[in-house]
Amino acid sequence: MSNLSPASVRPIGAGYDPTVRHRASTCKAAAMANDPRNDVLRHADTAMVSTIDPLATRAGVDAMAAGGNAVDAAIAANSVLAVTAQHMCGLGGDLFALVHIGTGPPACLNASGRAGSGADPAALLAEGSSQMPHRGDVRSIPVPGCADGWWALHQRFGSLPMADLLAPAIHLATDGFAASPLLAGMAVQVRDVHGAQDFAGLTGPGGSVTRPGVAAVLRSLAEDGRDGVYLGAFGEELLAVGGGEYSPSDLATPGADWVHPLGLEIWGHQVWTVPPNSQGYLALAAARIAEGLDLPREDDPLRAHLLVEAARMAGHDRPDVLHEHADGRALVDDARLGARRAAIRRDSTATLGDAWRDGDTTYLCAVDGNGMGVSLIQSNADGFGSHLTLPDLGVFLHNRGIGFNLGPGHPACYGPGRRPPHTLAPALVTRPDGRLRAVLGTMGGDAQPQIVLQMLVRMLLDGADPGHVVGGGRWVLTGGGTGFSTWDDPDALKVVVEEHAPSSWVPGLNERGHAALVDSVNFGHAHCIEVTDDGLRGAADPRSLIGEAAGF
Repeated sequence: MSNLSPASVRPIGAGYDPTVRHRASTCKAAAMANDPRNDVLRHADTAMVSTIDPLATRAGVDAMAAGGNAVDAAIAANSVLAVTAQHMCGLGGDLFALVHIGTGPPACLNASGRAGSGADPAALLAEGSSQMPHRGDVRSIPVPGCADGWWALHQRFGSLPMADLLAPAIHLATDGFAASPLLAGMAVQVRDVHGAQDFAGLTGPGGSVTRPGVAAVLRSLAEDGRDGVYLGAFGEELLAVGGGEYSPSDLATPGADWVHPLGLEIWGHQVWTVPPNSQGYLALAAARIAEGLDLPREDDPLRAHLLVEAARMAGHDRPDVLHEHADGRALVDDARLGARRAAIRRDSTATLGDAWRDGDTTYLCAVDGNGMGVSLIQSNADGFGSHLTLPDLGVFLHNRGIGFNLGPGHPACYGPGRRPPHTLAPALVTRPDGRLRAVLGTMGGDAQPQIVLQMLVRMLLDGADPGHVVGGGRWVLTGGGTGFSTWDDPDALKVVVEEHAPSSWVPGLNERGHAALVDSVNFGHAHCIEVTDDGLRGAADPRSLIGEAAGF
């Protein structure tokens, strides 16, 4: 698959071939069957986008070729994903983003929604609930932040008209696109869901899908901004579905906030993420712990053991400490992390003391010719989310409210206007002089920081290229239940290892007291773009089957 050249780039929204992704899928699937590091590294001179879908990647590349910047590209690409990847993201979900310009800290956007004014934890407790409902209950649906996030990004950084950026997505939603293998496989789960009419006739990969309701919402955003969405048909349906969970004022108030990023110096670079309510601090904490552990080479099982232990030490108390008002700097303080590092033993697992499901999120990244980099993640939470919809529009609503706690007095307790703890954890790396080094991230529920940790080690310690940073074998920690319950019982975690990871990992981990095995679970869909002296190099995760990194 060759890089796109300026001469080959189409005007935004024109000439989309829905069969392109399946030609790409064949190549990626063949590579995955052997080793996903094969055939994933891409180079570009000026600009690059990496996403899970060629249709989205090319919309982003087209935006920059038309004179737009990396934020324009991210909006164009994400809006296409909102059409083609409803099993992972969409207008009914949330968004976080990091935007780097020049040499200072990145701008950081938190567009995660807040619980409605009608949120009533006492009612759930009276019903006998001990935790938030996973699906089928509007109380686990904070006001979706996606459209607010796009609008806030565009208002601050956008350089092309919003209508131009949304044109590719509107075109695909109106005229149809070929369903990806992942979408086709997961759409079976929602055929009986009220409002899933867009997927009613979908029988397999390549089947044509149109999404007229989503196209209508995107046109409203293009014509009337965020109010066209939240005070229009989208908002009206949300109020109706909510049945008192939301008030008109909840929708009238913009839900995207510019916040201070959380950064930490690791392996001679500054690594940035989104502060709480994001769990991004876990990637920084685990990497900082690992930095002081004298890591051996990658194929030595001792490295896998030490990184697993760093992730366990960083994350075991996440349910107690992560909430929207948590002090991110305190969570990555050297004194706190030093004590956790000191508890790690090289020959056995440490005692923690007191202290996945397919699809849920999509990550994308973009870098333009002026050095602007965007690390953006957008999510339904778990698969198609709550399995509740805005039925006339065909928009699935997320279930990010599952992150709330029902314990009275808990700082992450469900309640009006509150943001739940979030698994979304994008990352961005700058050099010692403040220039952009890389944008990277992944989907994967609770495992996101663990995957980012492994990517950071490969890039910053090993000097690996993005092909191996993204494609190399992974491990993830899993607990019982869903991919959002890893830390419910941190002493009972399993370490699940990919089949193509070094064969020494599993026996080496088991010898040190871990419960390790090779299995097929959700190892995430990661992406990475690195800025080098010779241009850009990037990779899309072959685990997504059709992902593409492309540029010019």
